Amino acid sequence: MILRWLTCFSAALLTAGVLPLAAATVTGRVELRDSRDPAVRNRAGYSGVVVSLKPARSGPATVAGKRAVMLQKDKTFTPHVMAIPMGAMVDFPNSDPIFHNAFSSYSGQIFDIGLYPPGSTRSVRFAREGVVRVFCNIHSEMSAVIVVVGSPYFATTKRDGSYEISGVPPGDYGLSVFHERAAEPALRALSRKVVVGPDGASLPAMSISEAGYLSIPHTNKYGHEYGEEPADRAGYPGKK
Repeated sequence: MILRWLTCFSAALLTAGVLPLAAATVTGRVELRDSRDPAVRNRAGYSGVVVSLKPARSGPATVAGKRAVMLQKDKTFTPHVMAIPMGAMVDFPNSDPIFHNAFSSYSGQIFDIGLYPPGSTRSVRFAREGVVRVFCNIHSEMSAVIVVVGSPYFATTKRDGSYEISGVPPGDYGLSVFHERAAEPALRALSRKVVVGPDGASLPAMSISEAGYLSIPHTNKYGHEYGEEPADRAGYPGKK
């Protein structure tokens, strides 16, 4: 009798909107076209596209305590594209046998963690929503992108272009897309409203053109062109 009463009471609260609905999963796929990248042209390099959902009835949300890692190894930032919620902390460990100096001078979030030695790490908290382009002040070939999302609901595509956003409460959302090699107008055209039901949502495939992408050389943290890199080859095993 008590169990029947509790069941009826919970159902009444759920109908009235007092109890939260179970979180759902949103899935989809992204295809890239008009690319100069051989991997993309062979349909094997659709990774690194960030798809995010922002609740229609609330502003940007900060997620405290979230932590991510962008590794520096073999003069490469890994991952190259990282998506994090606003308020997250990113660690930049240096696993190379040489010094690094990660920085960003772009409007997404300006930071400079200074020169630091092998085996150590520095951290940055990203408090603003936006796109942060990361470089090394010593090695011009090193670059990465951190997409700071004003919502906890986002995913980065796999190699085949598929993505899965889990833990999404049913409701209305605005969908946004970021791709490093796509022009801003092309990305804005992909924005849309999405309705997530109790069973989630399977979204139609999206096609992103890279035709308008222009690779622009970046400067060092002082706004100057990169000079000759330090003679650090000796720091790598087997190199002279």
